[in-house]
Amino acid sequence: MSKVYFIGAGPGDPELITLKAVKIISQADVIIYAGSLINQEILRYAKETAQIHNSASLNLEEILDLIKAAVKQDKIVARLHSGDPALFGATGEQMELLAREGIPFEVIPGVSSFLAAAAALKKELTLPEVAQTVIITRLTGRTGVPEKESLSSLAKHQASMCIFLSVHLMEKVVAELKEGFPPDTPVVVVEKVSWPAEKIIFGNLNSIAQLVKAEKIEKTALILVGDFLKFGLKKHSKLYAKNFTHGFREGK
Repeated sequence: MSKVYFIGAGPGDPELITLKAVKIISQADVIIYAGSLINQEILRYAKETAQIHNSASLNLEEILDLIKAAVKQDKIVARLHSGDPALFGATGEQMELLAREGIPFEVIPGVSSFLAAAAALKKELTLPEVAQTVIITRLTGRTGVPEKESLSSLAKHQASMCIFLSVHLMEKVVAELKEGFPPDTPVVVVEKVSWPAEKIIFGNLNSIAQLVKAEKIEKTALILVGDFLKFGLKKHSKLYAKNFTHGFREGK
């Protein structure tokens, strides 16, 4: 039976994709992928007869026309989005329109770039007594951000922050972050995380804008901010402490 699958294709590494995603891609008759963001190595999982379309040059109506034509022919459609479809994936409007048309669809989650970046840095985003909250956001731009979610207001929580789609406005990002964080707060920018061309820039709020400018990083990069990035933090979870009792172990 024909069905549309919205698939999280992960941050770039073709192996950072779920087994379920690979299975659906290998079965799909039509694959529509975000060519400007997805590593085309992932398309090697497709069968030889699959029709493959790069959505980078298509608008919403053209994408939906491709999907509807495929479904009308009882074909399986794989719609590939970078990272996880639930984060800045522009999937909501597609799913809403499919629902109106009565076209069945399913979402397969993927590895988000913010998780891949934490892995690349070998860091936990949440640390006891340091940060127990992660804020995933972006700077306002051509796509607006609700006023109550401005970067400057979120920065006042001093939680771990993962800032998408904003590196091209790094100086403005820094200015807003400084309204909540001290100037020496560590900042890391990760460009093309998990790709062969991955680049990691370490700095703080005083230095990061110039470092990013020097490296000419203007897109496909994530900004991580917060004390969780500091080295030598001796803050540990109680879960494995020998004197900690829980439902499966008696503390000593």
